[in-house]
Amino acid sequence: MVLTCINAHGDLLAEAVGYRLETTMSLYARVPLISALLMAALACTSAGAADTDSPPQRLSFEWNARARFESVDDAAFAKDAQLLSVRQRAGIRLRANANFSALVEGEWVATAGDDFNSGANGRIDRPAIIDPRGVELNQAWIGWNDGPFKAMLGRQRILIDNQRWIGNSGWRQNEQTFDASVFEWQPSPAFALQHVFFDRVHRINGDDARDPLARERELSSHLVDLRVVQAGQNWGAYVLAHDDQDVAAASTQTLGARWNGKHVIGAHAWNWRIDLAQQQDYGDNPANFSHQYWLLESGLNFGRVNWRAGYEHLGGDGRHALQTPLATLHAFNGWADRFLVTPADGLEDRYLGAGGALGQGERSAKMQWALTWHDLRADHGHAHYGSEWNASLSFPIAGKLTALAKLADYSADEFSRDSTKFWLQLEWAL
Repeated sequence: MVLTCINAHGDLLAEAVGYRLETTMSLYARVPLISALLMAALACTSAGAADTDSPPQRLSFEWNARARFESVDDAAFAKDAQLLSVRQRAGIRLRANANFSALVEGEWVATAGDDFNSGANGRIDRPAIIDPRGVELNQAWIGWNDGPFKAMLGRQRILIDNQRWIGNSGWRQNEQTFDASVFEWQPSPAFALQHVFFDRVHRINGDDARDPLARERELSSHLVDLRVVQAGQNWGAYVLAHDDQDVAAASTQTLGARWNGKHVIGAHAWNWRIDLAQQQDYGDNPANFSHQYWLLESGLNFGRVNWRAGYEHLGGDGRHALQTPLATLHAFNGWADRFLVTPADGLEDRYLGAGGALGQGERSAKMQWALTWHDLRADHGHAHYGSEWNASLSFPIAGKLTALAKLADYSADEFSRDSTKFWLQLEWAL
């Protein structure tokens, strides 16, 4: 049934996997492609339903909408930036049987006004807010799950561990996805071995970014990740051989290990995380370097408040520094996003944070707050880059509709300029 469907709709599915959009293609010209892909998925389901030798097909519709207002006050610009954007994501998931599944998902981002630099609109007189308008294919994959063996092939969202090395940059309206193959062997809940081959990364800047390298990158990268879980503790080891076919200087090899766990002490809980890695040049990279990475974090749950303290180190030698180009970068080193690219002198981030439920009532227990302070310094030369405060409050409104208020305030010392960012957001998932 699956092979018959693929043959019958081969043109559409090939277009999904090999999806390319020229920069001259208008926004409206892209809509029929996504509609055709969704129709292909429906056709496959109908074909399967007609096969009496197959079990009943299961088709589900997935939908997520997010509206956000973002304001940026950056001392490097005479004008501020504001953006009201709406992101809608819709997909059709097919579960043909206990083993086979597939997903086709489109994404649409609309923006109001032009008082920001999206990376595509040419407003370089305003601070950057990388939420460009556009319509694109977000995911299109087929998956196989047969007991301990799992596989996925196609354009997909990939999240590895805490997303320090591989993630989807989910905070941005246009998320990062990968054309990749994923194979996993998990003979027991305590052990898993995963291999990922990355053929292409579709970046958050969108298909219309003025810099072609900001749109997507051709890759020939491999990740091998080993995970062991026992008695509430997690051990892991990984090798990321990142070969950037478009920018040789971005090719690196990273070998790392991690250990995190949780220990209950009466009514409280102590948790910890230790990550260690070494990164060096790889492939056709013309440079010669070797940098260290470590993350040391400890937390304590005390009543309704979760306290944490951490120290993250990204090595640098004054000429080059450790980089994590495929990561969910917004989640690290402050929400002001001053360190999306590690400075050549490296980065040391010492931080303290707290968060938890706002109260004990039925509604207040669902309201979550967080507050974090970062002290940011150089590895090489030990210059004091600056400091940053982050704060957020999230709360449910009704059903699956949630609201979020978020603030980032970066005070520069010897790196970049002062910046304050503020967000208000509504999100609804189906």
